Amino acid sequence: MPYASVSSAGAGKVPGDKLLDLGRCPHCDIASPNINRLWHDHWHAHGEVRWAAFRCNSCSGVISLRMRYEKEGRMEVVASFPDAKVAHEDIPQTARRFLQQGFETLRAPDAAAVMAGSAVDAMLKAHKLTDGSLYARIDQALKQGLLTEGMANWAHSVRLGSNRPRHADEKRPHVSPEEAKQSVEFAEALGNFLFVLTARIDRGIKAAEEATPPGQ
Repeated sequence: MPYASVSSAGAGKVPGDKLLDLGRCPHCDIASPNINRLWHDHWHAHGEVRWAAFRCNSCSGVISLRMRYEKEGRMEVVASFPDAKVAHEDIPQTARRFLQQGFETLRAPDAAAVMAGSAVDAMLKAHKLTDGSLYARIDQALKQGLLTEGMANWAHSVRLGSNRPRHADEKRPHVSPEEAKQSVEFAEALGNFLFVLTARIDRGIKAAEEATPPGQ
C-alpha cells in the first residue's frame, strides 16, 4: 500500500514530501514514479483520515489521496483518485500476476494482449480445463456452465495474445491499443466472474450464518 512519512508542521502532522511504494503512476503508467507532495491537510491524532494531493514528476498528473495517520509514523493511503489498477486478491495467484502485468503493459498493446491471454489460460486451468486451445477451453467452460453464453461470445471477440480466432487477424499481426484494452478488460471481467463474485458470495453466506442466533 502506498504511503508517505510523517512530518511536523505548526498546525499538526503532514505527509512527507514523497509518496512511496506506488508501483506505477495512474496517469502515465511509468514504473516507480517520482511522486511529490503538492498540497496537504493537517492531521492531529492517530487514526485520522484526511486529504493530500501529490503530482507525478514525469507527466505532472495530480493524484488526490485519502490518507490515515498511523502510529508507525507514516501516512497510509486508504483511497486514491484516480486509482491504480490492481488485480483482485481473490483471483488465483498465477492468473492474478498475469492480469496485473496486463494492466501494467497497456502502453505496449502486443504485450498486454499476451498477458491477458495468459491470465485467461491460468483461470481456466484453475478450473481443471487444460486440454485444447484457449478458445476451445472457453467453449468447454460454457458447456460446463462455468460461463454464460455472453461471456463466451465476448471471449471469441477479443484478441488474447497469440490466440487468433479470426482470419482477419492473420493480416494484422499486431494488436491495437483499443484491442489490448478490450482483451485486458475481458480477462479482468472473467476473473471477477469466476473467482471474485464466488468468493464474495461465500463470505456473505458465512457472515449471514454467523449473524443468525442459535436455534433460528
